[in-house]
Amino acid sequence: MMHRTGLSQRWAAVFLFLSLLCSLFTPALMVKHENFKTCDQSGFCKRNRAYADSASAASSSWRSPYDLDSSSIIFKDGKLSGTIIKTVSTTGEKVRLPLTVNFLESGTARVVVDEEKRQKGDIVLRHESKAKKERYNEAEKWAIVGGLELSKGAAVVSSEAGYTNVKYGPQSSHEAVVRHSPFGIEFKRDGETQVQFNGRGLLNMEHWRAKVEKPEPKEGEEPPPEPEGEDESTWWDESFGGNTDSKPRGPESIGLDISFPGYEHVYGIPEHASSLSLKETRGGDGKYSDPYRLYNADVFEYELNSPMTLYGSIPFMQAHRKDSTVGVLWLNAAETWVDIVKNRHAVNQLSLGTVGAVDTETHWFSESGLLDVFVFLGPHSQNVVESYSALTGFTALPQSFAIAYHQCRWNYVTDTDVIDVDRRMDKHKIPYDVIWLDIEYTDGKKYFTWDPLTFTDPERMHKTLDKRERKLVAIIDPHIKNTPDYSIVDEMKSKDLAVHNKDGNIYEGWCWPGSSHWVDCFSPAAIKWWISLFKYSKFTGTFKNTFIWNDMNEPSVFNGPETTMPKDNLHFGNWEHRDVHNINGLTFHNATYEAMTHRNDDDKKEGPKRPFVLTRSFYSGSQRLGAMWTGDNEAKWDHLKASIPMILNQGISGFPFAGADVGGFFGNPSKELLTRWYQAGAFYPFFRGHAHIDTRRREPYMAGEPYTGIMTQALRLRYSLLPAWYTAFYEASTRGSPIIRPNFYVYPGDEKGFAIDDQFYLANTGLLAKPITEEGKESVDIYIADGESYFDYFDYTVHAGKPGRTATVSAPLERIPLLMQGGHIIPRRDRPRRSSGLMRYDPFTLVVVLGNDGSADGELYLDDGESFDYQEGAYIHRRFAFSNGILSSEDIAVAKGSKTEKYHKSMKDVRVEKIIVVNAPEAWKSKNEASVSEEKDGKSGKKGDATVTFVGKTGGKANWAVVRDPGVRIGNGWKIDFN
Repeated sequence: MMHRTGLSQRWAAVFLFLSLLCSLFTPALMVKHENFKTCDQSGFCKRNRAYADSASAASSSWRSPYDLDSSSIIFKDGKLSGTIIKTVSTTGEKVRLPLTVNFLESGTARVVVDEEKRQKGDIVLRHESKAKKERYNEAEKWAIVGGLELSKGAAVVSSEAGYTNVKYGPQSSHEAVVRHSPFGIEFKRDGETQVQFNGRGLLNMEHWRAKVEKPEPKEGEEPPPEPEGEDESTWWDESFGGNTDSKPRGPESIGLDISFPGYEHVYGIPEHASSLSLKETRGGDGKYSDPYRLYNADVFEYELNSPMTLYGSIPFMQAHRKDSTVGVLWLNAAETWVDIVKNRHAVNQLSLGTVGAVDTETHWFSESGLLDVFVFLGPHSQNVVESYSALTGFTALPQSFAIAYHQCRWNYVTDTDVIDVDRRMDKHKIPYDVIWLDIEYTDGKKYFTWDPLTFTDPERMHKTLDKRERKLVAIIDPHIKNTPDYSIVDEMKSKDLAVHNKDGNIYEGWCWPGSSHWVDCFSPAAIKWWISLFKYSKFTGTFKNTFIWNDMNEPSVFNGPETTMPKDNLHFGNWEHRDVHNINGLTFHNATYEAMTHRNDDDKKEGPKRPFVLTRSFYSGSQRLGAMWTGDNEAKWDHLKASIPMILNQGISGFPFAGADVGGFFGNPSKELLTRWYQAGAFYPFFRGHAHIDTRRREPYMAGEPYTGIMTQALRLRYSLLPAWYTAFYEASTRGSPIIRPNFYVYPGDEKGFAIDDQFYLANTGLLAKPITEEGKESVDIYIADGESYFDYFDYTVHAGKPGRTATVSAPLERIPLLMQGGHIIPRRDRPRRSSGLMRYDPFTLVVVLGNDGSADGELYLDDGESFDYQEGAYIHRRFAFSNGILSSEDIAVAKGSKTEKYHKSMKDVRVEKIIVVNAPEAWKSKNEASVSEEKDGKSGKKGDATVTFVGKTGGKANWAVVRDPGVRIGNGWKIDFN
């Protein structure tokens, strides 16, 4: 039976909800800081920082109270195990902490520390709680999908004088030096320390202890003074925002210092509205005062340049120095904070001066769970990201429509409105692929329903979109309206599939529908039920061109502490919400992904299609399931600017399918800002225009000329480059590579570029973009890291390369600052279409940008753009190369499969209609023809000659030449000889 509140409590909750709704519809100036904790207001954060301060104050006399029992160490089959003994200074108690260090075949190491008493369930829970007694040990179940094979070559090379040394990794180039007393580990590559655990002695595992009840003071008596020692004020309960957390297991936080000797820059741990290179968090002088916080939350109108938590958490950090990158994954789903300090010191005194070095020292602490850390030793960022992705999963290869343009607002108000927007986009010849519906399409905020007054004919709406191969995305959130005569909530309650409160009853909170319950997607039964809801027969009014948007899945609870669930709520298996909070969004995203995968199960002819599911909340592994966006930004220039480092950080953190609301969610952008945002958005991996319900309509056709035309140009640029984008997504799906890449990733030896986060490269295409993010600006300086020549994408103006210089690029409102690096071949489709689906059999243009050495290369990946048939060989993967005057196409498909031949036949008439050669040799001035040969039935034969038109350089522009209709097929091998 559900817990019933009193009448006064019910009315208080209703009043609170109405007040919240009123505040939501009142334009706010900034985030409500009082709704979210600072470190000083988070008990375990404050305690761990105080612990670090104590260690720092004691300095040379400080000694970590954690020792590895040498007699307990066992090494077998790539695994070192033992027991760490924590000596409690106040009592002398010895706390046993089981340790395992796994050395993986990939060259990654994993360190796990547990607590024996909790592990065995040898503790007593307070308040008669039903919660689990163990430390949460199932994060791996949700985040890790592979790569855990133990190394066969790892071996102990020495174990004496208080150290155990293990060699592992490629050619045994990695070494773990395990110090016994006090416990610590140094991870070395090629003999040099790269990562250090507990070097500062900040390892801290709050062990279980029984609460000693203190007698209440008699009336008129002063309470006794607190004894000296640890601050127990937040050990046993903690209040914030009118909610008291009962903490049935008492204090249980974990903390560890992780140092990167010689590394000045660290990146990652999204999501924060901050710079790409993470800032220091202690010491004043412009540094942040709080650590970076990882605690998924619905932050309304978030502030910029802040370590404040946002909607998602990826506890993965990379450290970078010249030509070297290493990384760590802190696998913990509880609230986590990360302090960053940079220790600058002299390493060598020379007659010419002092050579300085920087060590980055980080301090991680989580409220509960295991200490579970993976260490990646690189040596390059691609190695680190690829190793991380092998563990947590590679980016899902999306349907091709998903990387085109999405048109959204809260809300398109009727199905007729949707059809009208679709018609007007066509009238203005503006390409788009997807139109979105926010919560107002439902019948009274009841998901899986349609409003009977405003969305009277969903089938007509879908069929209208399908005529142009367009899709519709509908929002489905995890809160289910608690109301009579709603079959979904009745089913969820009767099958006990919702999250419970601390008393074991179904949890009731408030969100958009009012009183709500939350589906518990940690439960296998709940996932199975959730999958059933998306069947066409169940979710009537949806069709094969319907896809899904998961919002509010942090989870957002309007009347909850920090706008989320109480930490002592209970999930499947009786894990507390505190243990799983940051994974919650992933589980909901996962359930929806599975549902969308299986909705075609009854269609034996067509088979499953790749899902598209957007999520707001995420964790390590969410990249396997779809796309994310940066949440509720504002229509301001500084939010446009901030979107670029935020998206770059997602990419290098293994989740590259990322975007920001184009135009800004809150507020009304000027026409200039909206135009510049579309130009930037054309280079977001996920490209969606979106706006709040209170904003003016801002579809591109609403702006009027010249703005509509300029935004349309940006959209058409995105569409013409979709072959390059899709190839980049394929690489991300097989290697984990970022899709848009910061300078440090592309040029790991260029120290001047390590902190640059306002420009980026598009995958391996050589396209270098720097969107305009300041009002009134009509030129921009683009940093050039190498000596290669660069060419303006639109008019081929030459910018001669010189490492460390900037190229000033003219960028009036109608121009996007976009350069092409010499040495690359870029595939395009240049015929303007209304949607990407209509481009499926269009011919290709190849832009060959010759480098300083006269060569160039590039790739193209193609498949049907919607099914999983590519997994059975139904794809084309070509490498294009220009060398010694010959342009060639080579098959680089990994392997043929059962569906290869059928797919190749379907593409047999798709041809290359144009080849543009930028930086063409002067010798081509007199050249009129090029010789073309093409493979047929496995043999190469002369096909004929193609006309070459040469345009000489003028006004700072490069030579260029064009070959029209050379007659070669995109899926065949061929050569075009310009000699």
